[in-house]
Amino acid sequence: MSTIRSRFKIQYAGFSLETDLNFPAEGVTVIFGRSGSGKTTLLRCLAGLEKSSAGFMKFGDAVWQDESKKLFLPVHRRPIGLVFQDARLFPHLTVRDNLLYGYRRTEPTRRQIELDQVVDLMNLQPLLDRRPQKLSGGEQQRVAIGRALLKSPRLLLMDEPLANLDAQHKQDILPFLIRLKREMRIPIVYVTHSLSEVVQLVDTLVLLENGKSVAAGPANEVLSRLDLAGKVGPSAVGSVLTATVAGHETEFGLTRVQYQDHSLYIPEQPLAVGSPLRLHLLAQDISIALGEPQAPTSILNRLPATVLEIGSMESKGSAVNLKLDVGEPILATITRKSLAHLNLKPGMQVYANVKAVKMVHEIEEY
Repeated sequence: MSTIRSRFKIQYAGFSLETDLNFPAEGVTVIFGRSGSGKTTLLRCLAGLEKSSAGFMKFGDAVWQDESKKLFLPVHRRPIGLVFQDARLFPHLTVRDNLLYGYRRTEPTRRQIELDQVVDLMNLQPLLDRRPQKLSGGEQQRVAIGRALLKSPRLLLMDEPLANLDAQHKQDILPFLIRLKREMRIPIVYVTHSLSEVVQLVDTLVLLENGKSVAAGPANEVLSRLDLAGKVGPSAVGSVLTATVAGHETEFGLTRVQYQDHSLYIPEQPLAVGSPLRLHLLAQDISIALGEPQAPTSILNRLPATVLEIGSMESKGSAVNLKLDVGEPILATITRKSLAHLNLKPGMQVYANVKAVKMVHEIEEY
């Protein structure tokens, strides 16, 4: 598998970045962390916008930076596309000419993506003759993404591209990002401090804290680590599962999804049967039962599980995290009293009860 290998060390007044990372050059790699953790600085180093005096950057077989050999490719020589928080469109150009700006500056022999492809992918046909000031924020970002794609990049770098959009425009643009991931197959490095933006996108998760990487790997492995629960924020502690839409119960406003051999119910989704769907199960929304209920219950979603790990009991707080196996690892947060009452131990067979209304969750910004 092709990888992106990087090593950067940068010192500023009051802040330093020191990372050593190796992650797949495919899918979507999300760089996640609090504001000020170094996410944008890391992205700028990958792009060649920042130069680390002891830096190293290798994309697949191509070395873009190796300071030990005095090698540094500036940003204009790297086959990348850049998308920022603000669209940075040229106000005097139409959408069509904004899209073609990078295309015309790409050598014809390197062009692999054509205008018609991008217009279709990002649904830009109705906008082509407009100028940026006549576009909504979401439309401007779609154009900015399209312009970056028309450089035929080998790597797409996105620095919080949804940060300046309201909740509705974020939801409007996410389907285009999902389609981009599936159809273009260009590796993406995506910076965010809001995990809700990318739960449907993320494959690899890099967690930054104070300029250092504290975890990097497949998203569910990182999110379900007990030792990292305090670093991702309580509103993000949980797990990501991949399910398939199995049907809709419109009269109840629910969608039924299939996860392995189990059916789960979530708020109704505008997706066709057979569509893949990522579910973010928040640990705080999962309770534990030792067996099947003896009487009817309002809980619709129950997953048989095995207790894998129990979090530290050294804290004086009321809660403790459990790591469960439901076919993939998930986390559950229960009270320490419940842990004692149920006498839970690693290896025990239990049921994980998940509230349907929280299966698809708008995670608070971090």
